[in-house]
Amino acid sequence: MFQYICLNPIAQVGLDVLEEGYQKTENINEASAALVRSASMHDMELPETLDVVARAGAGVNNIPLEACAEKGIVVFNTPGANANGVKELVLAGMFLASRDVNGGVNWVESEKDNPELAKMTEKQKKAYAGCEIAGKKLGVIGLGAIGIRVANAATHLDMEVYGYDPYISVNAAWNLSRNVRHVRNVEDIYRECDYITIHVPLLDATRKMINEEAIALMKPDAVILNFARDLLVDEEAVVAALAEGRLKKYVSDFPNQTTAGKKGCLVIPHLGASTEESEDNCAVMAAQEIRNYLENGNIRNSVNYPNCDMGECTTEGRVAVLHKNSKGVIGKFTSIFGECDINIANMTNKSKGDYAYSMFDLDAPMTEEAVLKMKEMKGVFKVRIVK
Repeated sequence: MFQYICLNPIAQVGLDVLEEGYQKTENINEASAALVRSASMHDMELPETLDVVARAGAGVNNIPLEACAEKGIVVFNTPGANANGVKELVLAGMFLASRDVNGGVNWVESEKDNPELAKMTEKQKKAYAGCEIAGKKLGVIGLGAIGIRVANAATHLDMEVYGYDPYISVNAAWNLSRNVRHVRNVEDIYRECDYITIHVPLLDATRKMINEEAIALMKPDAVILNFARDLLVDEEAVVAALAEGRLKKYVSDFPNQTTAGKKGCLVIPHLGASTEESEDNCAVMAAQEIRNYLENGNIRNSVNYPNCDMGECTTEGRVAVLHKNSKGVIGKFTSIFGECDINIANMTNKSKGDYAYSMFDLDAPMTEEAVLKMKEMKGVFKVRIVK
């Protein structure tokens, strides 16, 4: 029986995946798994019992990834599970930036008691007129799960779509519409596009990648859409450009005092993945990742350990070792198995940066003696008997 804890409310459809063989607990010190959405784990004491953290969503900046890795805790996220919800809001952001629907609705609300409202409308509506998006150029920076959906959808809205992603996967490339023009230099998007939407992870290399230099290349009526991470954009530079008339609009899903209420800023209260469908999809995917790891030792969509999949175990035993990525460690593991008279039927070793993951299928059950010898090795964080 595995115990799990929910650090945030998790959709019941996801918890239903953990019915058989799992029990919910309110005490993290009893839990093998933790499900989380937005709760910060940085100041939490992570117990030795905890083997896995699953984030029901894409962003993991609320989780101490390195601290988890060095405790042998695999951290998962759910990429793509909320992609459609975010895509739809990006499209809504484009429409709202093109035609001042918000301003018009607010005006009608302010005049709701005015008996002359209907007569005033024909004159007043000119203040909220805008443009159509058909025929305009959209630049999509980052062609992952969300970026591809946005790009493909925009082609059906008769937009001319440019896509930029130097690291696009083969699978993503297959799913990208042939009508999307793949550009090699992001500067081409800055220069050419009327709408620019960013969908890349927040890394040192991407932090504030849309900055003053990028804005200087853009058209003065360009619209920037940010539904990925606020720190991907130098928002101080954007606010200044909007005030000076060097940009048309900035649409962001990340409220803060830099942009809230500023001229040309449409700030949405982080609603990108706030749909019933997205929350359900993320919860189910997170629960499935937990089950596959705890029951089979398989890793998929981890952000701190490498992906590794040996399917279901058909031998007498399976053991998983989470360790530093260092030379000679596999030889030491196999020596221990030999010393303990355990034959290896199959094995795999994968690495990701400083961390590595090894799994061994065995012709005999793993022994406590072998486990203790592995745990005593320098650089070994955790040894799990999967079967």
